[in-house]
Amino acid sequence: MLSLLRPALVLTGVMTVVTGLAYPLAVTGLAETLFPRQAGGSLVHDNGTVIGSDLIGQTFTRPGYFQGRPSAAGTGYDAANSSGSNLGPSSRPLVDAVAERVNTLRAANPDAPAQVPVDLVTASASGLDPHITPAAALWQVPRIARERRLPAPALRDLIHEMTEGRDLGLLGEPRVNVLRLNRALDARWPLSS
Repeated sequence: MLSLLRPALVLTGVMTVVTGLAYPLAVTGLAETLFPRQAGGSLVHDNGTVIGSDLIGQTFTRPGYFQGRPSAAGTGYDAANSSGSNLGPSSRPLVDAVAERVNTLRAANPDAPAQVPVDLVTASASGLDPHITPAAALWQVPRIARERRLPAPALRDLIHEMTEGRDLGLLGEPRVNVLRLNRALDARWPLSS
């Protein structure tokens, strides 16, 4: 019995050190060396202050800003509580929530097309998605143009400029990072307080 127990304990100890210590440290060190910004959370700074991350959405409530997807994560975009709503397409609470969001968005943006893009009224699976589709950004142009007193074509040009293509030319869909878009908007046309 002892002849079987000793190799099992030694193997458990060796594998614990290799998979629980050496491997995570090697991967972390490699990531921090090759991709320091991403390994650090892709943080966005403004005058030395962290204002967000390129990887986690934020809530923008002022009408002069582009809005992202709704979030079901904790109190909204709570990275420590990442989750979707887990409501199915036939769920009455989901149908009611989407209808309420559509009505709210249409009331805030009456000059926009009647069809509200789906990503403006449904949360992503993680509840943290920082991106919206170009269509969702373009849908918001009338409201932002009105609030900032800007020509709509200038906003559309900004959206096209800020649209990220498919990764490696074929993976994913074109998308717009809402935080980056709002920062570019403020850099070009600051919103008066």
